[in-house]
Amino acid sequence: MTLRIVRYAAAALALAFAAAAAAQNLGDAARGTRAFQACAACHSLEPGRNMTGPSLAGVWGRKAGSLESFGRYSEALRKSGIVWNERALDAWIANPEKAVPGNFMSFAGLPDARARADLVAFLRAASEGKAPAPRSAALPDLKKAPAEATVTAMRHCGDSYFVTTGSGATLPFWEFNLRFKTDSSPNGPAPGKPVLVGQGMQGDRAQVVFSAPEEISSFIRKGC
Repeated sequence: MTLRIVRYAAAALALAFAAAAAAQNLGDAARGTRAFQACAACHSLEPGRNMTGPSLAGVWGRKAGSLESFGRYSEALRKSGIVWNERALDAWIANPEKAVPGNFMSFAGLPDARARADLVAFLRAASEGKAPAPRSAALPDLKKAPAEATVTAMRHCGDSYFVTTGSGATLPFWEFNLRFKTDSSPNGPAPGKPVLVGQGMQGDRAQVVFSAPEEISSFIRKGC
């Protein structure tokens, strides 16, 4: 009888420890809202708004690599068979490369277990409509760019580009310091009206954003 009591007591103690550990592992969605700010530079929680990474709206219970509106998944993630639940998200956030070797996510991982639990709790609550999803910072509306940023002509000579803006100024750039980009989103430039956007603190680097890739070569003329 004494041995049986001891066994029951040991089992009850083990259950109590397990319950305490589980309670510690339960994340706090409110704290997770703050933790999500580390993700917001690359992911939105708005349906259909993909950024560097896919939208995380409705991510809970979704198969990894399956969001149809996002076309930049790695084959490793597409073929992983992962379904985003608590365990899978925790492992992914802790170390994406270890969770799915060969994936494209450039993130070293979040080592703090409590912060991960909070973030996972928030992602679940946001997916289930139980927590307000913060809106990601909107990109500037390039259709409303001022004249000094609107590009009216571009000329290439030797190792230089000369960019003329709507204000009449012509700015010289070393060709390696000028990047060409496209933005086909609603906030992108109007067709045929690329926009000059500064890049870097020295002022000698910039990017010209076009509405479509076919505009790039047709817009630039050769001439010294």
